[in-house]
Amino acid sequence: MAPAIELRGITKRFPGVVANDGIDLTVAEGEIHAICGENGAGKSTLMKILYGMQAPDSGTVTIDGRPVELGSPARAIEAGIGMVHQHFMLADQLTVLENVILGAEPMRSFGRIDFEAARSHLKEVGQAYGLDVNPDDLVETLEVGERQRVEIIKVLYRGARILILDEPTAVLVPQEVDELFRNMRELKAAGTTILFIDHKLDEVLEIADAVTVLRQGRAVGTVNPGAVTAHDLAEMMIGSELPVPDAGSSTVTDEAALVIDGLTVTDGDRAVVDSVSLRVHRGEIVGIAGVEGNGQAELVSAVLGILEPDAGAVALMGQDLTGRPVRRRRRMGLGYVPQDRQREGLLLGAALWENTALGHQTKAPYSRGPWLSRAGMKDRASQVTSGFDVRTPGIDVAAHALSGGNQQKLIVGREMVAGPVVLIANHPTRGIDVGAQAAVWDDIREARAQGLATLLVSADLDELIGLSDVIVVMLRGRLVARLDPAEVTPRDLGAYMTGAALEAAAP
Repeated sequence: MAPAIELRGITKRFPGVVANDGIDLTVAEGEIHAICGENGAGKSTLMKILYGMQAPDSGTVTIDGRPVELGSPARAIEAGIGMVHQHFMLADQLTVLENVILGAEPMRSFGRIDFEAARSHLKEVGQAYGLDVNPDDLVETLEVGERQRVEIIKVLYRGARILILDEPTAVLVPQEVDELFRNMRELKAAGTTILFIDHKLDEVLEIADAVTVLRQGRAVGTVNPGAVTAHDLAEMMIGSELPVPDAGSSTVTDEAALVIDGLTVTDGDRAVVDSVSLRVHRGEIVGIAGVEGNGQAELVSAVLGILEPDAGAVALMGQDLTGRPVRRRRRMGLGYVPQDRQREGLLLGAALWENTALGHQTKAPYSRGPWLSRAGMKDRASQVTSGFDVRTPGIDVAAHALSGGNQQKLIVGREMVAGPVVLIANHPTRGIDVGAQAAVWDDIREARAQGLATLLVSADLDELIGLSDVIVVMLRGRLVARLDPAEVTPRDLGAYMTGAALEAAAP
């Protein structure tokens, strides 16, 4: 039987970078095959080539024994390939059914959509692959794991036999990961071939039938998960051990750096942040755990001054921030690492020295009086790139030329050298490899030891437990639990995040 996927000699070059260098990859039909590697190793580029989003400079793609040219996602879908991206592409205001059929609507006479036929086909797909969804649910009402299920059904509805999953567990709690893995095994049993990118090596070893490791654009080996450990995979990826988050000994002081008192933010008639009160002391890391969409983003925006709260107050080192703009809060010592480095943290087309000044451009050394200082910006950029191990040919390189991990280190370095009093770290290691992850953890720990107060928002439960001095759980806009990281497991934390632990404790 011919392999489901066979890539031979795939090479893709960008200016100054060879993203894929003669990659060979074979994936058997009905196999769950993981792709691992550092940021910048070429994983995303290879998957984009397979999904038709980019064309290789050389090499061949064979699907089910037939050579194909995939010049677009539409051609890839015709060849039976579907892709679920890390950031879901669903319209919140539409129903599950409307999202699934969007762009592939069955039509009746006079240009009318045949919703009855669509509903019937959706039901068949769900039953065939063990993916249960309510077609009439609005997507905005769904939990993260349910939205992911809709994304998977959407590509299966279009006839995909090969499924590409990009970081599928990045925003899931352990219980949702279990459900996803059950779905993946059912898809495999039905003959679906699954390729997935994942940085969580313990998950890779649990679910994959084979693992291919990329390093610096080349495939360095394909291994049987039963014959290797996470340590082995980490060494193949980066040549070192798998890092573990560890807060070390306590550095918490009695001085409250950030005080949030009764903060409320409403969206229409709904409180998305509901009377939240929280203190973060100097030398303390307070972790916020919660399934995405439970008010964490709005809480962060209100503290930063992006959103105006309906009630409550925020104080930084005893100074009330009410009514103060974002720029003033930043000048007072509020640092910020955004959850989306490319949309919120960087100007991708600008040079690194320009990006290093973002958010701090009104302060020395970035400016002198009312004038920006190019020399000051470049000196500080050199300090950041060398001090935080940002691997780049130089500070004049555009930010888009860096790997995701190096982009993240640039942002973290930019904030740290500014000397913040409080740092809001919003998913600081999402989507980066284990090497860059360890570097970011080290930076946060070192700054904590110097007295930095950190509010850590993360979907990585090991990260929250390993780094935090205390963890608070946010559910439907409220803080519902305060937990000791030394006494809680990721599964326990997941139960609080979904509300299951609270229901079990109720009389």
